[in-house]
Amino acid sequence: MADEAQLFLLSERSPRLGAALGAVGALECVDTPAVRGWLDAHRIPASSPRVRIVPAGSEVLIPDDADRLPVPLSEEEIERVHSECAPQSITEVESELLAFRDTAEDWEALVLRALTAGVPAPRIVELTGLEPQDIARLARR
Repeated sequence: MADEAQLFLLSERSPRLGAALGAVGALECVDTPAVRGWLDAHRIPASSPRVRIVPAGSEVLIPDDADRLPVPLSEEEIERVHSECAPQSITEVESELLAFRDTAEDWEALVLRALTAGVPAPRIVELTGLEPQDIARLARR
């Protein structure tokens, strides 16, 4: 093991800092009694998005009130944690926004197709996050 990283637990309302432990792939430290005990003490699974990890030197990202646990990582594991913690490039985010726009432009047609196919309005609201009144307005057409 080469270096220590910090596992920490975010509150429900904290911004998602660091990387989700589940997103970095299997880490040897997760199978240690210390980490298993820490997770058990918090009654939270390692796969929870609230369980985060940052590489050594990035501790400033951890909120002051977050419970933390130092863990050793191999060189390969450190690279994966660094990669998951790296911010997305502006180009990637803009591409996501464009994809959203393309999807959102035809939302009415998609909802009408779903209604015509027999998908109940409450289910459409649940799946899309659209407002119930918007679905009802389209259903009356």
